[in-house]
Amino acid sequence: MRRLSREDVTKAVSGADDVTIAQIIGTGATIEELAEAQAWLANDEPMINDLRPLAQGRVRELVDILSELEQDDDEQGPANPDAVSAAS
Repeated sequence: MRRLSREDVTKAVSGADDVTIAQIIGTGATIEELAEAQAWLANDEPMINDLRPLAQGRVRELVDILSELEQDDDEQGPANPDAVSAAS
């Protein structure tokens, strides 16, 4: 299994800045581990229902990094505030 490269991360994680990319690569994770972390973030209930253990190790690190990135995006709000008022 190959470890993540910068190109892998930029393809898989839209909007990631240089610091976040470095953190993700710094975990030493593989592409498969990044995909698993993204699956946990996308919808953890089916994974728990399949009796999968909670994310651990590098996958857990990636979940933490990616969830922080999502929180930052949520706090910033929409890029175009006019789009929200027009949709309301």
